[in-house]
Amino acid sequence: MSEILIIGAAIIDVLVRPVNRLVFETGSYPAEDIRMSPGGDALNEALVLAGLGKQVRLETVVGDDEAGRFLIRECRDRGVVIEQRQIRKGITTGINVVLVGEDGERSFLTNPGGTLRALKLTDIRMPYGQKVRYLCFASIFVFPKIRTEQLVRIFSQAKKQGITVCADMTKCKCKETVSDMANAFVYIDYLFANEQEAALLTGETDTQKAAESLLNSGAEHVIIKCGAKGCLVKTKSEVYSVPAEREIECIDTTGAGDSFVAGFICALSEGKDLRVCAQFANRCGAKAAEVLGATEWAVQKYEEDKL
Repeated sequence: MSEILIIGAAIIDVLVRPVNRLVFETGSYPAEDIRMSPGGDALNEALVLAGLGKQVRLETVVGDDEAGRFLIRECRDRGVVIEQRQIRKGITTGINVVLVGEDGERSFLTNPGGTLRALKLTDIRMPYGQKVRYLCFASIFVFPKIRTEQLVRIFSQAKKQGITVCADMTKCKCKETVSDMANAFVYIDYLFANEQEAALLTGETDTQKAAESLLNSGAEHVIIKCGAKGCLVKTKSEVYSVPAEREIECIDTTGAGDSFVAGFICALSEGKDLRVCAQFANRCGAKAAEVLGATEWAVQKYEEDKL
């Protein structure tokens, strides 16, 4: 069976819902639900793909602490391959507090001194395993020590091995431009961004123009995540929108974009065409938004499939 390699951040989310501004004005605030779950874009993608029945390997770093051991157990219990070498002494595992509003939108309290931003090039084992057919770097702009030069190393090695390269991003942190990223983007077969991320990087507020700018930077296919509107797909020969799933109850948008990417890669690995991949990605993103926690819907599917 072929393997999907996901590279990026793995942390713990402590989710609180629902929350409004009163949480900062009262000594005690009642929430309907408070829970701890795996988080981080790479870990989210890996767990969703495993829940969808794929063989997945995760390249990340976690601390040598109880939080890190929890994440290692979660990966192994849910079918994601992770190695002992990825545990780091002297650093704490990243923990985010996620305040989820009544509309499902979130605010984050993060610990930038933990493992959230700690990954560096030497943490990633290259060349990649012989079974790897798809690689997704889930965290462009998250890691200060993985910039364009390091991404070129990661992506070019994958291309040498005949691996399909996917990449997702967060908001750029250091005023990077699309031209700054072009040397890395030229190796990417499928590049994902949400509307805000694409606009910030390209300087284009029009989503189609932003997608065109990313495509012109060298990426083979560009997929813009548009939330409740679905997604926009741009290639050298066509551009089209794929509408979102209808009539969903949005509980928590945490990890919805990660589930979208995982769904897309899942369908891609099964030989589906681009439009079907986008449709399935929208479906997975919607499923994530209907529950509290980034991967809770995939946990349920994994447990059902085991029965």
